[in-house]
Amino acid sequence: MTVRLPYQAGAFYAGSAKALKKQVEDCFLHKYGVGQLPKVEEKGPKKIISLITPHAGFMYSGPVASHGFYSIAQDGRPDLVIILAPNHSGLGSGVSIMTDGIWQMPSGDVEIDSELAGSIQHASSIIDVDSKAHIFEHSIEVQLPFLQYIYGNAFKLVPICMMMQDLATSRDVGTAISVAITGRNALIIASTDLNHYESQRITESKDGLAIDAMLKLDEALLQSVVESHNISMCGYGAASAAIVASKKLGASKAQLLCHKTSGDISGDQTQVVGYTSITISR
Repeated sequence: MTVRLPYQAGAFYAGSAKALKKQVEDCFLHKYGVGQLPKVEEKGPKKIISLITPHAGFMYSGPVASHGFYSIAQDGRPDLVIILAPNHSGLGSGVSIMTDGIWQMPSGDVEIDSELAGSIQHASSIIDVDSKAHIFEHSIEVQLPFLQYIYGNAFKLVPICMMMQDLATSRDVGTAISVAITGRNALIIASTDLNHYESQRITESKDGLAIDAMLKLDEALLQSVVESHNISMCGYGAASAAIVASKKLGASKAQLLCHKTSGDISGDQTQVVGYTSITISR
């Protein structure tokens, strides 16, 4: 069995189960967090198809992320979670999926859904089975502590890492996911931060353009504004693929839950990174 070891435990998030639980709770209760701890609504409406959420260290993006994870807890309990994320390391294939094994975390192991991962890979013309891209990639890993806090380990994972994030690739990946999870109790998570390392004023402006495109559920517009306005949004392809899949699965609306920057957290607004939580729903 393939075991993917935690790469950022003790760095982006706390390295022990006890400390990590408290850290996640602190994110929910932070002044920029949702303000209360989540509780799973077992008979939730199951309207949310996708969640767009950040992936920085928890001290920076965790409070923003808490808004999205609180919303999915209220929506019900998924059996399967597909996490789409950018490739920061440059390792592996253009689009890399893992189809077997477990992701080891301080709060326990998360099992890959081999059947669903295989179905997604076969439905795509571009996704390769490749674990190398995932070894040092943090942007999927940092979603798991929130999911484990809410759902325990009673869900299975499909991790997809996108080095190629162009429009055609995003549409291929999103379509493959929609085909594979039709009729399944699944949640899609797109892991992305927004604009990087410019001033608060510039980042708020650039983030606004990307957020507006996502709220319009327009993957082509999102790609266009990222390119034309030089927005350093690292997971624009992951967000685009989630939009594509969501629309094919019946999405009709997107909701902005929170938008902040690292400057809001730290007080230093000279060079900031933008974070947002957005749900896409039926």
